[in-house]
Amino acid sequence: MHEANSAPLNLYSVVIPAHNEEESLPPTLLAIYETFARENIPHEIVVVDDGSKDRTWAVLQELKESIPTLVPVQNTGPNGFGRAVIFGLNHFRGDACVIMMADASDDPSDAVAYWHLLNQGHECAFGSRFVKGGKVVDYPRIKLLVNRLANLLVRVGFNIPLNDTTNAFKAYRRNVIDGCRPFMAPHFNLTVEIPLKAIVRGYSWTVMPISWHNRKFGEAKLKIKEMGSRYFFICAYIWLEKYFSRGDYRRN
Repeated sequence: MHEANSAPLNLYSVVIPAHNEEESLPPTLLAIYETFARENIPHEIVVVDDGSKDRTWAVLQELKESIPTLVPVQNTGPNGFGRAVIFGLNHFRGDACVIMMADASDDPSDAVAYWHLLNQGHECAFGSRFVKGGKVVDYPRIKLLVNRLANLLVRVGFNIPLNDTTNAFKAYRRNVIDGCRPFMAPHFNLTVEIPLKAIVRGYSWTVMPISWHNRKFGEAKLKIKEMGSRYFFICAYIWLEKYFSRGDYRRN
């Protein structure tokens, strides 16, 4: 792991993929904006409408009146969670970014804490819901069991102390995002591709406890039975990079 990056940060970009989230977006975005404004964090909120069939895009246009930092964009190409996040990562302007969910499951105050960690010099700020101080509220039991098993396998396979790799809610300096390209995962497996690449390629990182709340509106987009082989593929790809690439992809 390399030493911390002391370069000052000037703009924090929030990247949010949104597919049929017309009900969730207003409370989610207002909470983020109000929290960041209260903390005097210079920011933009990049929301990617990922082929929604409801009023998601119209709601985003309406919210621009009350959230001046909101930057709605439309992913008109192939859709999917990973593709939407990558689209947002291709369009954010900040020197750091945090990936958050549209359903208000992530606490904006945790995103603020990430910002401070990045400003202390860490290149990645990872949260864990499963360390002392972390919390999950109304997590579906089956998904929780699958989550803990998957994260155990990642932790053992990569020999890392991080126990919540699969959670998308993480923050990165821009140099990390640029250094982990190109991204391959078009679906939820992007949630493990970015942090594992960052770790394997030698960027500095730290972990803090975070909280998670189940969505109040709409339906969860993650379908466990569809994702197992996709997670395995991405993890196997990065595992091969870690142990067999002879450092060819590590940061300069």
